Amino acid sequence: MRKIWKKRILINNPATLDRIQMEQDLREGNQVIVQFSHPEFYGSILEEVDELCARWDENFGVRFYAHYSLSFDCHTLLRVPNVKMLHLDSLTQAHRTDALDHLEHLRSLSIGIYELENPEILGLDTLRTLNKLTIMSDKKMLNLQHFKEYSDLEELHVGGKVKNLDAIGHLEDLNYLALHSVSKLPLHFVNRLRKLEHLRILLGGREHIQEIEENTIGNLEITRVRGFHDLSNITAFQGLNRLVIEDQIQLQEISFDQEMKALEELSIRNCKGLTRLAGMDQLPSLNTLRILGTAIDYDSFIHQKLPGSLSSVEFATFKSKADREIQQSLAALGYQ
Repeated sequence: MRKIWKKRILINNPATLDRIQMEQDLREGNQVIVQFSHPEFYGSILEEVDELCARWDENFGVRFYAHYSLSFDCHTLLRVPNVKMLHLDSLTQAHRTDALDHLEHLRSLSIGIYELENPEILGLDTLRTLNKLTIMSDKKMLNLQHFKEYSDLEELHVGGKVKNLDAIGHLEDLNYLALHSVSKLPLHFVNRLRKLEHLRILLGGREHIQEIEENTIGNLEITRVRGFHDLSNITAFQGLNRLVIEDQIQLQEISFDQEMKALEELSIRNCKGLTRLAGMDQLPSLNTLRILGTAIDYDSFIHQKLPGSLSSVEFATFKSKADREIQQSLAALGYQ
């Protein structure tokens, strides 16, 4: 099952708030976020924002970002104690982060502070009931051991310098996990996440994901992971509905040597060393296929046995003449 992304409507440094429009946007299923880039824009509007935080659910949020040349004072958050969705993004510095411990209604939190002062920030009591969390640490070694005390977390995007990564395995309700710039640390803990549906591995460095055994993950994405060259355990992902592989220049082969009944979408982009994509007849439900910027020979590929369910095929070498011929060939074969 693919994750549904909600449209995000940002209201930047407002002098006034259009409550009627905001409520309409929320009713239409969007997220509405009021954001501030500098203290000069706070004025008295933060109290009005807090009133709306108390009235609406976590699809309405507050964001503090930029604050260039300043360290963001987290005690500003005490003016929005009812906030349920909070973003502290694109901040170089922030101080008095202990103020987060006073936000008792917080359900969704994003922390992107380049010089994060407190590597034990996840130990704050109010964060233990979060439903969604994004946190990146570039300077300090972020301690993930505190995840053992988290009971409600369903979505996690974590990255940078971290320790005790295996503590993520205690998040029994986790259904979405993105690991960003986490290099070489083993992934055995994924096998304990029985409700995990979406796994994204972005940047960082590792050679394979062999530690991950049979699972029910439905959506797997591996993007720009340095040194990644082995996807030979892909058939352990028997629940896989969507597979995305991007910017993996050392990956030479993807082979489906067992039937994968659930896979409907396969997207491979900018894997310049990839010469072989085999076992396509093992994908009886595949309907969408994209192969862009690889070393796969089109003529050899298209003459193998392909799934009868396949309706949409995109194949591009990014050489204009060759791609025109390929497009004509795919059209003649009846592919969209």
